[in-house]
Amino acid sequence: MHQDFMPPGIVVLTGAGISKESGIDTFRDKDGLWTRVNVEDVATIEAWRRDKKRVLDFYNDTRKSLRAAHILPNAAHKALAKLEQKYDGEVTVVTQNIDPLHEMAGSKRVLHMHGRDGEIRCMNCGTVTASDEDLTPQSICSHCKAVGDLRPNIVWFGEMPQHMDEIDEVLDRCGLFLAIGTSGEVYPAAGYVLQVRRHNPRAHTVELNLEPTGNTNLFREHIYGPATLTVPPFVDRVLAYGWK
Repeated sequence: MHQDFMPPGIVVLTGAGISKESGIDTFRDKDGLWTRVNVEDVATIEAWRRDKKRVLDFYNDTRKSLRAAHILPNAAHKALAKLEQKYDGEVTVVTQNIDPLHEMAGSKRVLHMHGRDGEIRCMNCGTVTASDEDLTPQSICSHCKAVGDLRPNIVWFGEMPQHMDEIDEVLDRCGLFLAIGTSGEVYPAAGYVLQVRRHNPRAHTVELNLEPTGNTNLFREHIYGPATLTVPPFVDRVLAYGWK
């Protein structure tokens, strides 16, 4: 391979389905989290301003559940880390998940568009800090010393997803786009496959999911089944033969 040649970038969009096999409840399934708690009570800026203790207690408990000893990266997470390590070009995971399983599996280039568990943000100064400490309405920002302005660095309903500029850049360089374990219903993520195809008509787009989604027709290839069974062989195929 000529040293100046760079293979096309790979972008992997992951959703709750990839982490469900690690024991993390999805949000939108019939038995998902949003069937047990009202979004308006815990996942909006208005809820946080109205009842900080209730919102913070919810996310303190959520973080502890995500860090339970049995919650570990599964074969799909590990396969994507392997893809990044062995592929000669750029591999970026864009995840809608707040859990750290991609990083735990070894992935380095991970963009958490809905925020990340284990980070807190100050609404007074904007500083984002890594922290696993419980938050309370009396918590003090270590940067600006404001009291009661700390919140999880999680994107709530009505807020702009994170890393949008970086995501646009990697999508523009994308030659292979994978969507794994995502419903295809939540925008802007649901529109990424179309963005890739418009920018690069020759890009290969693959849906790996339990079943067809609402935007199935936008993908050129479809692989259905549990992510732990479909992602590892697909990664091996890409590393051995490419995707043409």
